[in-house]
Amino acid sequence: MTFKLFPILDKMIDFYLKPAGIDRFHEYLDILKGDSKDNLEVPIPNFNPMAKKHVLEKLLELKKLNVEEVIKEVLNNINQRTSLQTSVEIDVVLSLADDLKGGWTNLYTTNYDSKFKLNAYVSRDFCIPIFWSSEEYNIDIIQRRTEEYCFRTLYWKKYQKPRTLEEHVKQEQFVNQNCTIDCNNEKLLDFPFIDRYYKIHKDSTEHSRIFNFMYGDDPCSELGYVKYEIKESFAGYKYARINHS
Repeated sequence: MTFKLFPILDKMIDFYLKPAGIDRFHEYLDILKGDSKDNLEVPIPNFNPMAKKHVLEKLLELKKLNVEEVIKEVLNNINQRTSLQTSVEIDVVLSLADDLKGGWTNLYTTNYDSKFKLNAYVSRDFCIPIFWSSEEYNIDIIQRRTEEYCFRTLYWKKYQKPRTLEEHVKQEQFVNQNCTIDCNNEKLLDFPFIDRYYKIHKDSTEHSRIFNFMYGDDPCSELGYVKYEIKESFAGYKYARINHS
């Protein structure tokens, strides 16, 4: 299995240069479906077809950083390290989600879906590193993000879809074991509590409990989800990052 870049940046820049309206929306659907009538030919669902000009500005920021060339270099390195003996080629397509002003994009639910609801992409041999309109970009972030999503795709190709809390954490442990770029210095503030909680509930398949463990109480409050006293934001990811040996 090999990863290869599917260039999309210039197409999406040209797309957002056009005025928002019904014509742009129809063009979005044409890009998404390609030559098919109802299939996903080009994976751009995270792009907001009616986004305001700040999304164009963020794409131009990525272009200044030569984002697709950086991604291509990361893919070459992963391909040299990966030894899965298949003829499958995975198209890697960057995505930009508008969590800043996009009415249909919630940072936490979109983040979760991009990591743990991959079947529609993996079954079509796509890998979608997702960037956010609210974040500041640099080369390390681009490299790390590309690695993370490639290794999530590899995980889905090798193992079953995560169902339990333990399987969610194991996926993220696999990602951290294989990534070479480390640009996240966030620490898990209360490891003993999180570790104890995880060991008690690791067999749970309740989405609300899994989501709460991965993202914390504050996002759950915002979304009207059940809270389980996980006070720290992104606790599950921090736990997987420091507990992946």
